[in-house]
Amino acid sequence: MKRLSLSLVVAVAVFAALPAAAQQAQMVRGVVSQIQPDRITVTSKGGKPVVVDLSKDWRVSVTKPIGVADIKPGSFIGTAEMPVSDGVGRSLEVHVFPPGVKMGEGHYAWDKKKGSMMTNGTVGNITVSKNGRELEVAYPGGQRKVVIPRNVPIVQISGGDRSLLKRGSAVFIVAAPKAGGGLITSSVAIGQSGSRPPM
Repeated sequence: MKRLSLSLVVAVAVFAALPAAAQQAQMVRGVVSQIQPDRITVTSKGGKPVVVDLSKDWRVSVTKPIGVADIKPGSFIGTAEMPVSDGVGRSLEVHVFPPGVKMGEGHYAWDKKKGSMMTNGTVGNITVSKNGRELEVAYPGGQRKVVIPRNVPIVQISGGDRSLLKRGSAVFIVAAPKAGGGLITSSVAIGQSGSRPPM
């Protein structure tokens, strides 16, 4: 693995939920309505406020929109997808990890839509069809063909400064349950220039 700064590895860890962790964690999506030194409040699409504590070493991840042509053989990606047939899924979004980062490898349940799955793996062959771009995505113990329809959001993940997180920021958070109740996270994903993280 290419050597990366610890801050970047921690920053992208928000997207690294393993199957077991994904079952226990709560995915928080919405807009930041309040920020305190050790917690934030996120208002969900339905208007419900969700309070998430921030760990002492919490980091910011930034998702930057890119084109489908920026995904190359060897890219490590995550994609929320809807299974359409055995071994084939249709992407709802794609997020590309920084070079050298491989996290959350596998194929497991996700909550983007009812019945959706998350696939994290390394891109192999890429073909273009009338349905969009088709990727072969391999991970330990399996492989899937993922079809990326046109106009599906695609982003590149990078690290960012805490100061980028503000009231009104659209965020995506993988929050872990605390033993005494409540939620906590070590990373908050925001979109570049006010865009919404698509996960």
